[in-house]
Amino acid sequence: MKHYLKYAILGVLTLGLAPFTPEPHIWKQIQNLRLGREMLMMDWLDLLMHGMPWIALFVILGSMAFGKKKA
Repeated sequence: MKHYLKYAILGVLTLGLAPFTPEPHIWKQIQNLRLGREMLMMDWLDLLMHGMPWIALFVILGSMAFGKKKA
C-alpha cells in the first residue's frame, strides 16, 4: 500500500484541490452539502470526481495504520 500512497497524494494535490483559486472546488461542494443547498446532477458528479482522490488517500492511510503487521 505504501507504493500507492505517492499516487494518492499526487491525485489529492492535483484533481482533489483543482481549481486552486479562488477556493478548491471540493470545498465549495462540501459547503453546499453542509448548508443544504440544492445540487444538480453535475454538482454530484463534481463532488464524486474531486472527492475520489481524498477517499483513496484515506483508504490507503487507514489500511496502513490498521492493516496487519508483518512479523
